[in-house]
Amino acid sequence: MMANSMPSLASMDNKTLLANVIGLFILDITVIVNVCIQINTKAIGHIHLDLGYRYRSFFAVVACVYMGMILLLLTIMISSSLTITTLKEILELKYQAANKIPLPDQRIQMSIVEKLRQHVRRYWVMAETGNPQFVMASIPLSTASGLICVVGLFINLFLVILFTLGGNWEHIEDRSPYKWSTTAIFITQSIGVVVGTIAPVFRCFSVSSFKFVTNWNMNHFMSFKVESYWTQKLHEWKQSPIPFLSISRRSRSIVSNSKDIILSLCIKFQKVVVVSCKVIWLIAAILIVNCLRCWKSLMGRWCTSPIASRTDDIDEDINICVLQIDTNLELAGKTLKSISNCMNSFILKAVKEENNKLLELLEKSTGFKGVEIFDSDHVQSLLSVELINSWSLPIVTLTCIAVALPNIPRDTVGSLFESVGEGLSYAYLVEESFHCSREYVNLRKASMSLWHEVENKCKWLDNPLAKSAFEGKTTTEIIKWFSDKAKEFVIEIKERPNGELMEKPSKILIAANSMYRITQTILLSLQSNREQITKKQLFAHLNGMIADIFFACFTYIPRVITIRCQESLIEKREASVKVAAKLLGKTTKIIERLEKLQVPNMDDCKMPYIDEWRLYLKHAIP
Repeated sequence: MMANSMPSLASMDNKTLLANVIGLFILDITVIVNVCIQINTKAIGHIHLDLGYRYRSFFAVVACVYMGMILLLLTIMISSSLTITTLKEILELKYQAANKIPLPDQRIQMSIVEKLRQHVRRYWVMAETGNPQFVMASIPLSTASGLICVVGLFINLFLVILFTLGGNWEHIEDRSPYKWSTTAIFITQSIGVVVGTIAPVFRCFSVSSFKFVTNWNMNHFMSFKVESYWTQKLHEWKQSPIPFLSISRRSRSIVSNSKDIILSLCIKFQKVVVVSCKVIWLIAAILIVNCLRCWKSLMGRWCTSPIASRTDDIDEDINICVLQIDTNLELAGKTLKSISNCMNSFILKAVKEENNKLLELLEKSTGFKGVEIFDSDHVQSLLSVELINSWSLPIVTLTCIAVALPNIPRDTVGSLFESVGEGLSYAYLVEESFHCSREYVNLRKASMSLWHEVENKCKWLDNPLAKSAFEGKTTTEIIKWFSDKAKEFVIEIKERPNGELMEKPSKILIAANSMYRITQTILLSLQSNREQITKKQLFAHLNGMIADIFFACFTYIPRVITIRCQESLIEKREASVKVAAKLLGKTTKIIERLEKLQVPNMDDCKMPYIDEWRLYLKHAIP
């Protein structure tokens, strides 16, 4: 359990790390004390085998060996936990330094998708190699813990073979208070040992990820050199003063000297642990390297080896993005290629998940006209202070009107639902990245809640959107019904005794106000038309506005991908880069289409906001 949990300790903050280490320490000490009591009371005694031998205190010896292994693993885990904070600080410094190094463009003319792919690859490599869990799994202490688990596995296999060949299971079951379940317990625990050893054993092979597998030098044999980061935290504790209360000067001196002596001993003990684990790591490295060479030699004799590809050329640009604690141990080219291929396959998988329905909806866009015309300044406001707009809210409102129109084929409405749902997931990412103020957070929550109601219940503020409810009505009557209902909600909230706080308007007020302004804008447009618009024409008009708003929102997806790559918290960096890579894969075709559009020449700080778009488009010269 301790060997498996070592890498995960690196993903915790200091308080959580301390709590987990203390918890494991208490658990291990409790187990050891319990076993010692059982040995002392002869509850763990001897066993008689049918082979003719009688091993006195056989179980006691095995129990002592297991206790020694537990103590070793506990010591290694505590030594590792003392280094985690320092390792994170070093990785963060290296990350900030690598972040400032510009990557050379491979080609002068690169599309936006190619530039984003290069950008994501850079931060993917930085996130993978700078992941504290990856570093923890590669340090000598982790390798030593894996070898201890291997020893435990062999001991367990020896016991299984011994009992199978010469054990008297009936005699054991008769002596045990667990009777027949003793065998089941033993088998279950043996399976647990085998399964629990898999991950630590594979971590022993992490040495093959470094270049010294093929290139040895004397630096790799400097096992007795203990780097400063192993003991830095202990030195900081030693140098930091202890806050004293009202105690005498002599007492303060005794406490301070005692602290220095104890921490000095801890520093020396930490160095002993590190050097011991480095020796074990070096032995394991030599064995694994020689085994790999023998395997390659045998495979070369029996199989025709393909022409080796030069990974140094492939990974030349991303080598500067690799974060490593020990400069003497560089990652092998095949490791970097594996990391790059992992990113490519991850993006390719996301590309296959791209929603074709959304692309079909975006085909109906003719530009960004819908951003300008979905709301009109000629609509009289029902509120003293008009609410701001977001990308997602008008899209959800327009969709509510579209799905309520009768005489529209069911599959067409279903396609609209599917495409809007996919598009909203991207719109929410844009809003989360740039709309951080309380006003926009309230808008996003209201939009998400409203969409959940529309998608799952086919209702708008508890009013059914079933086509049967609007059967026989003209388009103008349907739009007017939505407008009147929205106006009722707004007026009802305004007339409440306590009033509605404009600083934090409710979901109902936000949704109703949006519906009122959009429907009033549509009614003004219908009044200017001499001919009555049909339901299919209105549905197509609403689809076009939704597509235009989506396209305007998606112009900032490349910026969202860039921001998602640059996560500040080291523990969340890898997950954030994966979100960016997945977003790049799923929006590749959308970004390619955006390159063909003429995007308004707006300030970068204004482009994430739909109100700024409307203001720019209204004053733009046609």
